[in-house]
Amino acid sequence: MRVSERRACAALGQHRSTQRKVPRGRDDERRLTADIIELAQQYGRYGYRKVAGLLRQAGWIINDKRVERIWRREGLKVPNKQPKRGRLWLADGSCIRLRPEQRNHVWSYDFVEDRTHDGRRYRMLNVIDEFTHECLAIRVARKLKAIDVIDVLSDLFILRGVPGHVRSDNGPEFVAEAVQAWITAVGAKTAYIERGSPWENGYVESFNARLRDELLNGEIFYTLREAQIVIESWRRHYNTIRPHAHSATSHQRQRCSCPPSPRGRLRSVNRLRRPRWRNGQP
Repeated sequence: MRVSERRACAALGQHRSTQRKVPRGRDDERRLTADIIELAQQYGRYGYRKVAGLLRQAGWIINDKRVERIWRREGLKVPNKQPKRGRLWLADGSCIRLRPEQRNHVWSYDFVEDRTHDGRRYRMLNVIDEFTHECLAIRVARKLKAIDVIDVLSDLFILRGVPGHVRSDNGPEFVAEAVQAWITAVGAKTAYIERGSPWENGYVESFNARLRDELLNGEIFYTLREAQIVIESWRRHYNTIRPHAHSATSHQRQRCSCPPSPRGRLRSVNRLRRPRWRNGQP
């Protein structure tokens, strides 16, 4: 049965213009989709919220919901969250009883181990400010002893001042008498967590997980020097560009005041990431 457009629209209560107007998305939808896919490929462990933060840094005026819609439409995978762990007991040096209240109030440090391509082990000493979540230093070497801990802390104390507390586990490099005496002599206090309770040093343990998840698990280092350069580059990216959940505030929005070319800013963000190939081979 053939019915005219006028009678059909009248029967359905629709305006006739709805049958003629072709729906279309926003003018920048394709460019935004391309940028989201590019960032998702480059930072494979970032979810849509961190990708949205990078886009805002690059100049896009968008909210997380729009990025999430495109993210799911394109079939991009959100990284799985780690399960929560309960606390059995809390020592005086735990991150629950001793909470950071201001910059330079509580620093924490810990070791992370990995291997270069030849199977040789190297260690990283990570130092963070728990209040700002800033990574203050990552010392990379084949061996790190108590004297190296003092060397790293002395440089940081000169540059940034002496913190109120330095939190750590009970590793031999941290509980060494030389380290304890030196920290006490400069006016700081040590805060040791309970043995076998890494969750009491939650800030630096969370940072260690991000370092391994976002960098170490996806890189092959052929030499120690290469590892030192790439890890230091990632540390600067972590402090200056990488979006953090606790800092997604108006401060980030103020930095993104609608510059003329979003893709130009996006390319400047991407240039901080080195190519993933060695010896000319992709």
